[in-house]
Amino acid sequence: MLIFLAALITGLLSALAFEPVGLWVLMPVAFAVLLALLWHTESLWRALLIGWLFGLGQFVVGLNWIAHSFSYQAAMPASLGWVAVVLLSFYLAVYPALAAGLAWRIGKGNEVAMVLALAGGWAITEWLRAGIFTGFAWNPVAAALVPTPLISTTALIGTYGLSALTVLLGSVIWLEIQRRWLPGVLIVAGAALLWLLPAARVPETPLAVKPIRIVQPNIDQEDKWRAGFTDVAARRLAALSAQPGGERPRLLFWPEAAVTEPLRDERSGPDANAASERSRAAASIGPGEYLLTGALGLNSADRQRISGATNSVFILAPGGEMVGHYDKAHLVPYGEYLPMRPLLSKLGLSRLAPGELDFDSGPGPRSFELPGWGRVGLQICYEIIFSGHVVDWQNRPDFIFNPSNDAWFGRWGPPQHLAQARLRAAEEGLPVIRSTPTGISAVIDARGKVVKQIGWREAGVIDTYLPPPASKPTPFAHFGNAIPLLLAALMLVAAIALAGARRYRRT
Repeated sequence: MLIFLAALITGLLSALAFEPVGLWVLMPVAFAVLLALLWHTESLWRALLIGWLFGLGQFVVGLNWIAHSFSYQAAMPASLGWVAVVLLSFYLAVYPALAAGLAWRIGKGNEVAMVLALAGGWAITEWLRAGIFTGFAWNPVAAALVPTPLISTTALIGTYGLSALTVLLGSVIWLEIQRRWLPGVLIVAGAALLWLLPAARVPETPLAVKPIRIVQPNIDQEDKWRAGFTDVAARRLAALSAQPGGERPRLLFWPEAAVTEPLRDERSGPDANAASERSRAAASIGPGEYLLTGALGLNSADRQRISGATNSVFILAPGGEMVGHYDKAHLVPYGEYLPMRPLLSKLGLSRLAPGELDFDSGPGPRSFELPGWGRVGLQICYEIIFSGHVVDWQNRPDFIFNPSNDAWFGRWGPPQHLAQARLRAAEEGLPVIRSTPTGISAVIDARGKVVKQIGWREAGVIDTYLPPPASKPTPFAHFGNAIPLLLAALMLVAAIALAGARRYRRT
């Protein structure tokens, strides 16, 4: 019983490695403890339970911000938020359980085989977690190491490769306790070599010369959709956009759903209202400038009735001309659509976002040419957390704009979201621009470094220059998650070979 309690507590403490606490060293230490627990386990089902309890503790603490989002939905009690966190964690913990079970099954009796199997299994199960049942890729263990120099290795091995490396670094502690010094030394040497490889080190980029302004209006979720607040929000956005300072012409960035009135309406008559809203928003920009803002779009199959809505980014030129728009592709279950709506709506459940109309999904990553500024790739909010799925590989952008509405996410969600945006920047060798209503808005360079930011619950603007992309695409940008998955597979093969060789010698 104590071994299971230890697994749960270790998982709980490991979540403090993520932002906003940021005690990153706890993550490798947690894996050292997890390996020790698995080593002293006598059956597969116990190993699976240890891994599940470890994951349960990590997810319940790390995802506590989800409970906060329920406080904005009057149709559901706020206490249901914690029920949702626990139930979601029950499911997500299956993936650490699979990694732990695989490590025990392959590596029982051989320390190095167990280490390699856990590292490889962890990378693969994180990748699976990001894809199964629409995917939930939040807080890969690599996110804990974002503040360290090892973030640069994601340019070569990606986020899931860095997650495997995190497990290996934790194993060094356990291997030294087991008096297996040579494998520990080899792991540390390998990590150092990986960090020093030119392919894993995006060079510092030259000084940029393209001015940008990011607006953070500090509009809370409870105000955004309040009756009569649309004009208040519009005035606040306009005032911040017109605030003196910065150079011009510039790109102007507003948050996700900054404009609460539709900026695109496919119905034949009401689109005049959308055009008027586009003109009002574009009043904040001048000649040679563009506004990139989040807003809603309305779809109509017959040009008469609304058939669906989109969570979109609109690129506006002076006068309100719509240069392009991007519709969010990876929608949030229960936030932007209600799964099994006929059944769940009868039970009194609804979306966390107001409205009974579910959002339609877009076609996926796209890049748009902005004359004089280069190509922009667009990823709305939650989409930025999916490693290997944020860039149109056929039309690589020069930077990514990631508008978000982190007002839902309480105190813990925004810094975790920022950390994952930094992973995407470092992986792809592309700057990421973030604008959110309540923070944290930021400019991230092509190495994953935060150049400037506005803190949580602050109103203000960032005036700076658009960082350039890496001089050439990173290895990860070329091959994506094929690299970390191949590395994980090689670790599993090596673990099986080591375990098999030891068993053969015993016979």
